[in-house]
Amino acid sequence: MHNAAFAALDMDWTYELLDVSRDALKAAVGGLRAEDVAGANVTIPHKQAVMDQLDVLAPEAVRARAVNTILNEEGRLAGFNTDIAAIRTAVDNVGLDPAGANAVVLGVGGAARAAAVAMEGSHVTFVSRHPDDADLPGKVIAWDDPLLPRLTRSADLILNATPLGRRDEMPIRPAALPRDGAVIDLVYVTGGTPLVRKARSLGLRAVDGWEVLLAQGSLSFLMWTGRSAPLDAMRETLQP
Repeated sequence: MHNAAFAALDMDWTYELLDVSRDALKAAVGGLRAEDVAGANVTIPHKQAVMDQLDVLAPEAVRARAVNTILNEEGRLAGFNTDIAAIRTAVDNVGLDPAGANAVVLGVGGAARAAAVAMEGSHVTFVSRHPDDADLPGKVIAWDDPLLPRLTRSADLILNATPLGRRDEMPIRPAALPRDGAVIDLVYVTGGTPLVRKARSLGLRAVDGWEVLLAQGSLSFLMWTGRSAPLDAMRETLQP
């Protein structure tokens, strides 16, 4: 979508995929200081590890303890978290007021931490494979906790911040979906994830990962280029 945006604005820029191992992270970040590099996006599993390699961190990135966007400012690397604003947009799109809402966030990684900041004012329960090791601003329970179905059933929002649910499976059982709540799935696949499709079939408000991806990508584009993102051109390259 970024290359489509560059083309739409007649910019001689390119957006390239770098598959970086944990051991190669420091060298890869160092390469972003080059004069011809505007910045980068960061995804799983580097959103937290990359923070130690940067020169300055935006306050919301510090709060989320996760960076997904890097800006090269003449060799000085700044870390931001555009996931937070994108998730806030998704919450607005499902018509939910975070203040006092009951939310269940599946996962405890960088995206879940961004959701915690975006959902400030909510009562958030996180779901983790290792709840005793998680350090998050809210209650953390295990996936096999018998209370989980009851919590999700009564939730105002379920937000999937894990990679689970790309194909035929759902991260939670269909019977555990909210009675009258909303669903946000940060996973994006063609045709929508099973979680989003099931939620919509039940008449629940749902936002899929494509919308969140577009929102965070447009913010990254603005940071790197100083120009507003051509959303139509970017949206046409996505396949919801």
